[in-house]
Amino acid sequence: MASVEPVPGRPAAVVDTGIERTLVVADFHAGIEAGLRVESGVHVASRAEERREVVHTMLDSTDPDRFVVLGDFMHSIGSPGGAERGEVEVLLEAIDVPTTVVKGNHDGDIESWVDAAVTDGTGVRLGDIGFAHGHTWPDPAVLAADIVCIGHEHPCVRLTDEVGGSRIERGWLRGSLEREPFTERELDQDWSEPELVVFPAFNDLCGGTWVNVNENFLAPFLPEALPSAQAYLLDGTRLGDYGRV
Repeated sequence: MASVEPVPGRPAAVVDTGIERTLVVADFHAGIEAGLRVESGVHVASRAEERREVVHTMLDSTDPDRFVVLGDFMHSIGSPGGAERGEVEVLLEAIDVPTTVVKGNHDGDIESWVDAAVTDGTGVRLGDIGFAHGHTWPDPAVLAADIVCIGHEHPCVRLTDEVGGSRIERGWLRGSLEREPFTERELDQDWSEPELVVFPAFNDLCGGTWVNVNENFLAPFLPEALPSAQAYLLDGTRLGDYGRV
């Protein structure tokens, strides 16, 4: 049976597609530190080695059949610089299972050089799970799956205490995917009411959508396609309906 089980304390999940077990991360944003220097003048030491170690530790502990990057493997939208491309290549060199990259809006022509299977922007269905980045409308085959997984949104919640202090935490959104926003997409199949799982960004430097303070969502079908969903922190804490947190 298809399932998505978050890795405790990590922005990643073990996804059983009904055919194989996959380790899935979204929004890796390799080389983001170089991008921050150019875009914002912010100097941050490279965390490439730390990101690589986290991925390999999870691969060792979960023993999947496949590694899936749910879009935005890279950070720069144009051609990747040496450090960014190098981070991706070094990471993949040591992975001994097949890798699938679901192409995101930051991934440029990654299919021309990366050692992995690369989908187009509308995503791919693997077994009973649909994978799409979320920056564009998913392929109908993705929407016909039992569970649809997307990234792109970088969901976060703003938590406040009784004295006015606040902090931002990455999290997950899980809920029933509503058909109405897709009615003009000429879907041929019957609507199966799939569950939508919105993944947190793997990279903690890339910000996100504060889903509980009525920010504009990034995906073209959100929030209309997800009027109600449960929010969870990375440690598994269930916060309840994301709009009421």
